[in-house]
Amino acid sequence: MALIVQKFGGSSVGDADKIKHVAKRVIDTQNAGNQVVVVVSAMGDTTDELIDLANSVSDNPESFAREFDMLLTSGERISMALLALAINSLGGSARSFTGSQAGIQTDEVHGNARISEINPARVREAIDEGHIAIVAGFQGFNKETRDITTLGRGGSDTTAVALAAGLHADLCEIYSDVDGVYSADPRIVPGAQKLDGIDIESMLELAAAGAKILHIRAVEFARRHGVDLRVRSTFSTDPGTIVYSSQAGDKMEEAIVSGVATDKGQAKITVIGIPDVPGKAAELFTVVAEAGANIDMIVQNTPTGSDVTDAVSDISFTLQSGDLKRVVEALNAAQSSLGYRELESDDEIGKLSVVGAGMKTHSGVSATLFGALAKAGINIEMISTSEIRISVITSSKQLDEAARIVHTAFGLDGDTEAKVYAGTGR
Repeated sequence: MALIVQKFGGSSVGDADKIKHVAKRVIDTQNAGNQVVVVVSAMGDTTDELIDLANSVSDNPESFAREFDMLLTSGERISMALLALAINSLGGSARSFTGSQAGIQTDEVHGNARISEINPARVREAIDEGHIAIVAGFQGFNKETRDITTLGRGGSDTTAVALAAGLHADLCEIYSDVDGVYSADPRIVPGAQKLDGIDIESMLELAAAGAKILHIRAVEFARRHGVDLRVRSTFSTDPGTIVYSSQAGDKMEEAIVSGVATDKGQAKITVIGIPDVPGKAAELFTVVAEAGANIDMIVQNTPTGSDVTDAVSDISFTLQSGDLKRVVEALNAAQSSLGYRELESDDEIGKLSVVGAGMKTHSGVSATLFGALAKAGINIEMISTSEIRISVITSSKQLDEAARIVHTAFGLDGDTEAKVYAGTGR
């Protein structure tokens, strides 16, 4: 008897009819001879609506982090209870559990907690008794403070993978509103093709580059604990895409380019005329870190000046656009100590990335990428690379066009349009 963990996102449980549809799928999985654990997100736009409600009663609800987490976790608890009710009404047997009841233990950080330990004893007991276990995603608890915590946006994916690891599940299935992992976002690139399989390293790079199909922390957890994933749609019977974390993936031929990812949630800061002396970059990025921002790309130009003592340089870096205002304020406050001349910021940029494990052994990927962008008149502002990824920064207004052009240049276009079954659009 196989043990399968299934995660259903907000678009999959968006209303009563969809919840009943999910209930039937879950029962069918159990009837096929499997033990089943289900992780659910909040229904549709529930989390956003809860945030709106919080903002209507408080000018800064996130400053009351404990209560804010208590509020946000209610969305997933509603979903888990409704799904359990639907399964029981259809003749199945389900038991629902909050994150804390399921043994998801975290650090004490509210809003973006990290999982520290998994002890799913009650979940194991339920499935061994023949029940379907339904777990609220996105949440856990801290043993020291005894408070409820949330794992950050996309945390239900991480919950599912963590439970799969803790229960030694045979497979973790992530259900969404597309049939699997595509060579690009089908909403942007109509000719994107579904991948039958992809290695975990390439999936991690795609997630880091902005692909929304899997949360990056979930992919990291799957890689670390050897959990194989299957990404598929709630609304079709397509087998989806296997994300191999095990040796089974070694049988796959490594694609030169597996996919193209885009990210419009980027911003750029350029620090102009900062002294080119040892330790100054460390000071700069200490200020950024203390402002709570994560840096993506960094570029420093060649120093200028008449001699070593008065040499200055410019440093540009990218970060999430939501962190831009906070970081600019922190750098402005530290201008006298850092000694830079001026600061420029740009929130109208986007990141385009091409990813493929085959890049390690094939030449010409850079030439194809830059040639395609040049031919289309798309300017590149910054470049970053890894063994299996090339990322560029360009104007956000040209990002979608750039994705389609690059997708075609690498021969990734298919003959049919990908179908997107749902999605809240918010």
